[in-house]
Amino acid sequence: MAVKLRLKRMGAKQRPFYRIVAADSRSPRDGRFIETVGTYDPIKVPALITIDEEKIMKWLNNGAQPTDTVKSILKKQGIVAKFAESKKPIKKNKTTKTSPKKEAK
Repeated sequence: MAVKLRLKRMGAKQRPFYRIVAADSRSPRDGRFIETVGTYDPIKVPALITIDEEKIMKWLNNGAQPTDTVKSILKKQGIVAKFAESKKPIKKNKTTKTSPKKEAK
């Protein structure tokens, strides 16, 4: 099952309000979803964004792919950078001993 982090449209006509949800990629836009992880209200100035960072990180670590719009929202909140930082391998301080080179005759 491929999971996507995407927007679910809610609200009245001409008054959109979105929930950021984790959903199966095969389900319809406003249909079945697994979990709500945040909200996005573009009508307010500035746009109101509420995100549960723990849930987002859990889904990203489990392999969920954000849509382009959700990815840009997560970038604005700094979550994409935190996720990339957590995926970087930890560098260990290696003290390498170099062997003396053999002289060529």
